[in-house]
Amino acid sequence: MAVKERFKLIPSVYALFIKEQKILLLRRFQTGFEDGKYGLVAGHADGGETMKNAMVREAFEEAGVKLKTDNLELVLTMHRWHGDHERIDLFFVAKDWKGEIKNMEPNKCDDLSWFPLDNLPSNTILYIRSAIDCYLNGQKYIEFGWPEK
Repeated sequence: MAVKERFKLIPSVYALFIKEQKILLLRRFQTGFEDGKYGLVAGHADGGETMKNAMVREAFEEAGVKLKTDNLELVLTMHRWHGDHERIDLFFVAKDWKGEIKNMEPNKCDDLSWFPLDNLPSNTILYIRSAIDCYLNGQKYIEFGWPEK
């Protein structure tokens, strides 16, 4: 009897850096995904690391800041349909960080700026805008992008 391969999800982590009612967004550049639109400091878990450790790694790689896992608060889980596969996205508020935020990947990001939480750029990635709205409304779980049945 053949063993059925288990279903797999692609895990991603996202950081909500918030200060003075503003949120840090980065504009994607030359990535092949949502280029020219604003998203969050984020990335995929590599495997063999916890989701919080993945977030710590990504924040350092993309924004040059050091996070501690104890300073990350999970505020939203998004189960997202991405056209031909599913993803699980974990959104963390970074409650504290060390270092100055700077663009560490200018080959993938052409702007890293603070925006008012109540006035996001019109070119914010749709599911990121939805995640920020969920955070502001205290919603902890969302299913996004699923086709209507």
